[in-house]
Amino acid sequence: MLETPLILLGLVVVAALAFDFINGFHDTANAIATCISTRALSIRNAIVMAAGLNFVGALVSTHVATMVGKGIVDPGYVSQTVVLSALLGAIFWDLVTWHYGIPSSSSHAIIGGIIGAVIASRGVGVLKWDGISKIVAAIVISPVGGTIIAFLIMVVIFWAFRGFHPSTLNRGFRKLQIVSAAFMAFSHGSNDAQKSMGVITMALVSYGAIRTFYIPVWVILSCAAAMALGTAVGGWRIIKTVGSDFVKLQPVHGFCAETSSAGVILTASALGIPISTTHVITSAILGVGLSQGRRKVNWIVGARIVWAWVLTIPASAATSYVAYRLLAPALERI
Repeated sequence: MLETPLILLGLVVVAALAFDFINGFHDTANAIATCISTRALSIRNAIVMAAGLNFVGALVSTHVATMVGKGIVDPGYVSQTVVLSALLGAIFWDLVTWHYGIPSSSSHAIIGGIIGAVIASRGVGVLKWDGISKIVAAIVISPVGGTIIAFLIMVVIFWAFRGFHPSTLNRGFRKLQIVSAAFMAFSHGSNDAQKSMGVITMALVSYGAIRTFYIPVWVILSCAAAMALGTAVGGWRIIKTVGSDFVKLQPVHGFCAETSSAGVILTASALGIPISTTHVITSAILGVGLSQGRRKVNWIVGARIVWAWVLTIPASAATSYVAYRLLAPALERI
């Protein structure tokens, strides 16, 4: 019979892969909502492309996984119950926001989950506040960057092609948008799939399966596959919110939003900073909308999105805190 700690490790791995799967269908909209709404790609082709490039993007680096796995708290202070509680809190928040069609951040949900579970277990003293401060700074900087860059690209394109009829312009950019959507899907995998890699590796170090923090190949491949599979399932509620309810998009707008978002996300991935692809793409869409005037933006939908951004870390942290308090008495004395 397997020892209970090994069973707990197995539960953590399963929960982490489930989180990656949910992240995939929750955040499918990040990569493909704009190209579906502008009809640059059919729903089926968009999902196939996003799933494949999410998988490829997840294989390119482990910098973000390392930040998540040991930049928030030292793995030595973490038990299997802490990691499991963190995942349950993040999964709960992802499912709630998916149910209501609100684009929230899976990345910040797992970060909030880790913080809440660690506080329940060890208190605030063991948290690495310098790492957390970098993440919090990225929460502010990345959406602002996405908005500004998308706005500027949109203005430049409008100026450069001011002599073209809108229909002619959109026919050309419909083809370019396929490239930008592929770029966005790749960048999404390069950042988001790594969160679960970091969490699983944190659990492996805590269990003693590996002595130093490095991301095993099987962890990389399994997380990449889980996210790709989740992406293939699709998150239609969020696709509708991002792709049409927030700002009405044409192919040229989708190209600008996707290109600027992918650039911001890949920069963050190279720096090892876990950011929200949801925050970046929705803020880029906001920038595109503002380039046409404030009335082009549905501010009611925007307010819902902002509230989800504000609440994600504290809500997932609170849920993980409660989950740890409920699970620890039963699991950690065995």
